[in-house]
Amino acid sequence: QVQLVESGGGVAQAGESLRLSCATSGSTSSFNAMGWYRQAPGNQREWVSVVNSRGRISYTDSVKGRFSISTDNARTVSLQMNSLKPEDTAVYYCYAVVRETAYWGQGTQVTVSS
Repeated sequence: QVQLVESGGGVAQAGESLRLSCATSGSTSSFNAMGWYRQAPGNQREWVSVVNSRGRISYTDSVKGRFSISTDNARTVSLQMNSLKPEDTAVYYCYAVVRETAYWGQGTQVTVSS
């Protein structure tokens, strides 16, 4: 079993930065991928970024050049968010795929004001 707990959300002005962290527990040593999704009010959940077990990293186009994902041997997965925009406002969820099973955190709110 794998547990994920996010932290670091909050309120920021446009142009500012926030850093999200996701602490993992349980058997994550055989993870396939870890990353972040987000869901804005009235919208479907949107994939944001992923890092796989080989270290390959991908971002959705809207955050490229502004967000940066990192992981510490699958113990934590972090998302550094710079140059925030109001459209980044959402609940952010971390996820991990371990042995082909997906696990989710409870979500953390990020609000960006203009």
